[in-house]
Amino acid sequence: MLRAILIDDEPDCVRLLALQLKEHCPQVQILAQFTSSEDGLQAIRTLSPDLVFLDIEMPEMNGFALLEQLGNISFNLIFITAYNEFALKAFRFSALDYLLKPLDTNELQEAVRKAEKRQHIDMRQFEMLRSQLLGGQYPQKIAVPCQGGVHFVELKELVYCEAESNYTRLFLTNGKNYLLSKTLREVQQVLEERNFLRVHRQYLVNLDHIKMYHKGEAAYLIMQGDINIPVAKNQKDKLVQKFGWL
Repeated sequence: MLRAILIDDEPDCVRLLALQLKEHCPQVQILAQFTSSEDGLQAIRTLSPDLVFLDIEMPEMNGFALLEQLGNISFNLIFITAYNEFALKAFRFSALDYLLKPLDTNELQEAVRKAEKRQHIDMRQFEMLRSQLLGGQYPQKIAVPCQGGVHFVELKELVYCEAESNYTRLFLTNGKNYLLSKTLREVQQVLEERNFLRVHRQYLVNLDHIKMYHKGEAAYLIMQGDINIPVAKNQKDKLVQKFGWL
């Protein structure tokens, strides 16, 4: 059972979230719900919840300021947000869970299931998210959840990504690889503006790590580490646009 606190300055949002949790997430026990971030902060300190649903944009004290008041975060955290696409990419980079308003029941259930499996977030994830949202710049790292914690991978060290059904495997310059519980399309949405290109239905590559391009009917790239990556016919033009060659 996850003991939860709900904090959102919009009363209707808090009531709807509480109703959805009671109806669709029986593993969640709602300890309290607040429209005041100050009251929510005190309740977290007093009740020590396992899970907090937290709106980011609130008057008086926003979600980030509330978390700063707490210091170490010893609970699972699901952000509630109405942010734009840039902000959603920031959430994906940091691998922190978020729910978009209006709340979708299936997404809520999935977020709660993930919270059941985690102990708590890594503070570096929170700092990564905050720096992106406040500074407007994408970070140089991506957070990769794994069993028992989170790996922080430097984008410059990421050579390519390979689809494995509904998962994606990330291959690094040091020979290590990590399996990410995201589809390649989801990873593409995060990295496509960071000098990565989907060259094949199964592969997303870091353009900085291309060593050679072999033309022909069965075109392919040779990546750092002498790994051959096929290039789909419909992706050749995108390579031309990126490099001005071929």
